[in-house]
Amino acid sequence: MNAPFAVKAIGLLAYDDMQALDLAGPLDAFGAANGLATGAPPYSLHVIGLGAAAVRAENGLTVTPACSLEVAPLLDTLLIPGGAGSRAIDADAHLLCWLRERAAITRRVASVCTGAYVLAAAGLLDGRRVTTHWRFADDLQRRYPALKVEPDCLFLRDGRYATSGGLTAGMDLALALIEEDLGASAALAVARQLVMYVKRPGNQAQFSAPLAAQAQGAGRMSALVDWMLAHLDEDVGIERMAEQAAMSPRHFRRVFAETFGATPARFVERLRLEQACLRLTQGRTSIERIAYSVGFNSADAFRRAFRARYGATPGEYRERFGC
Repeated sequence: MNAPFAVKAIGLLAYDDMQALDLAGPLDAFGAANGLATGAPPYSLHVIGLGAAAVRAENGLTVTPACSLEVAPLLDTLLIPGGAGSRAIDADAHLLCWLRERAAITRRVASVCTGAYVLAAAGLLDGRRVTTHWRFADDLQRRYPALKVEPDCLFLRDGRYATSGGLTAGMDLALALIEEDLGASAALAVARQLVMYVKRPGNQAQFSAPLAAQAQGAGRMSALVDWMLAHLDEDVGIERMAEQAAMSPRHFRRVFAETFGATPARFVERLRLEQACLRLTQGRTSIERIAYSVGFNSADAFRRAFRARYGATPGEYRERFGC
């Protein structure tokens, strides 16, 4: 992997009760980009503390910052991890002042998970589209009503600012930043190095449909999704689903919408498209065969539905995210 651009300084804030993976995940992604470079490393990495003392993450991991706010170098990108401590340091007047000053001279400012609280407290996200961990999205919107919180995204860019969902979504954001700097092939090489399942686009939901079903459903409705996954290549209509759930079609529609917040037809299409994404990235099966294997009546219908959801054709998605 080549590193044709000037070295970019990446600063990652470290503080007590941060989520360790929010710091370590992006740090490892940028570090992998350095390790894969055939020339000079593209990044210099700086863990920045509020002070010089070591900090203790939520999981007990102790991290010693390389420098404090006062002596931090000029940065290309500043990243704020999340964690329980983010809802404490967002009242730190000295930090917020430093963030405002640094944001004005930093090309990109990003947050992982609840790190968005800190950027919001500094007034840097007012009027911007942002995301955070799904669990805190409503609270973030309530505390900072000037934000446009969109909880169902892995990460979002709005101008120079980027925000991401929880934990591993920070690595997806880091890959997107690496792709912006070094190109798609470099980002894919980093994803492979880190054995990430697939490099996910930012508009992908934080929950896959099956995971959402496990979190939201119970009993017959949860088991129904397993049945749907096993029969996607068939006609999965209301009557068959209602029969599988042992309900009348009318009662089934109501219960399904209340449970999953979507109509059965929309949910089935989401399942089909997510399964198609997996199959597009796992091999070289033709797009036509994939379309039929997940239940679309034609390759054209599949392409239209795929583009509407992901903003790319199946072929473009495979080229960008496939092996």
